[in-house]
Amino acid sequence: LSTLLQDAFHAFHPDLHFVRKFLRPLLIGELAPDEPSPAGVQNAQLVEDFRALRQTAEDMKLFEANPAFFALLLAHILAMEMLAWFLVCLLGPGWLPSTLAALILALSQAQSWCLQHDLGHASVFRKSRWNHLAQQFVMGHLKGFSAHWWNFRHFQHHAKPNIFHKDPDVTVAPVFLLGESSVEYGRKKHRYLPYNHQHLYFFLIGPPLLTLVNFEVENLAYMLVCMQWTDLLWAASFYFRFFLSYAPFYGIPGVLVLFVAVRVLESHWFVWITQMNHIPKEIGQEKHRDWASSQLAATCNVEQSLFNDWFSGHLNFQIEHHLFPTMPRHSYRKVAPLVRALCAKHGLTYEVKPFLTALADIVRSLKKSGDVWLEAYLHQ
Repeated sequence: LSTLLQDAFHAFHPDLHFVRKFLRPLLIGELAPDEPSPAGVQNAQLVEDFRALRQTAEDMKLFEANPAFFALLLAHILAMEMLAWFLVCLLGPGWLPSTLAALILALSQAQSWCLQHDLGHASVFRKSRWNHLAQQFVMGHLKGFSAHWWNFRHFQHHAKPNIFHKDPDVTVAPVFLLGESSVEYGRKKHRYLPYNHQHLYFFLIGPPLLTLVNFEVENLAYMLVCMQWTDLLWAASFYFRFFLSYAPFYGIPGVLVLFVAVRVLESHWFVWITQMNHIPKEIGQEKHRDWASSQLAATCNVEQSLFNDWFSGHLNFQIEHHLFPTMPRHSYRKVAPLVRALCAKHGLTYEVKPFLTALADIVRSLKKSGDVWLEAYLHQ
């Protein structure tokens, strides 16, 4: 493997011995010594120091999961599911118990996103197969989505964060313009939407609708086109359980209203929490950096606290998560000082923001990109 790919390969696979046997069919040849490499300029010392840091983390056993931690996460998700049902069962389907139930279910769905995310990165169990089976249960039965669909999207994001046409999370034009796409669209006189107001219409079509509309349609299409029938059955079990649980109180139309309310609330959480670490950072074309530099350019952290850790599923440690995707999230706090020291040594930015500032920066970034588009559109 090239220097550029070696660290990425190591980051994604906790069991290198197991996955190496799948590489041989992919080997179609080797570049001649005089052929250009796709890699850009590499900081050899940074690469060496990052690998030493990873070895230190392994020696500290930071890649070993604490079973009790993840068991507690699953237990509190199931407890919220039961609490929501008992509220409606005991107090009836009035506005107050229904509102409380929707909020609790949205929190449960948000925490399920986080737990399936851990499982998708194989950071809970030692065996990848156990992680994948548990992820299908959490993502399918507890959320109604496909685990394979999520992994297909999410691994692209981790491999090339904030890179157009390689990271699906930022390839959102022509609805929103981010980073370098603002100048490109302005110069080409593209005006499909009033992009100088995208920070305003973001509130209408971004957080409220992503999970309810975009994810639901994309997820179903993926399962059907890719014939992921097991995932489809798991997802169907979620809807069967949800409607069976609440139809006696609300009837079918009422359950649909409750479902939409939960998805909209959950969607707000998903957009704000997942994008506060990425949208305000550098977004553009491939730069062919080394692994550590590419991840740091696309991520930032949010201040650590018990609430922030829980509410964001430890995605407030986005830098550590992107550098070490298979590391259990309860180890991020321990590895963070080592990462900060590496950044300080090599002059890399290790950005940490207050929680509310990080949320506001999403809107500021959208406004800045919209203003850049307008200036290029009017003056080219």
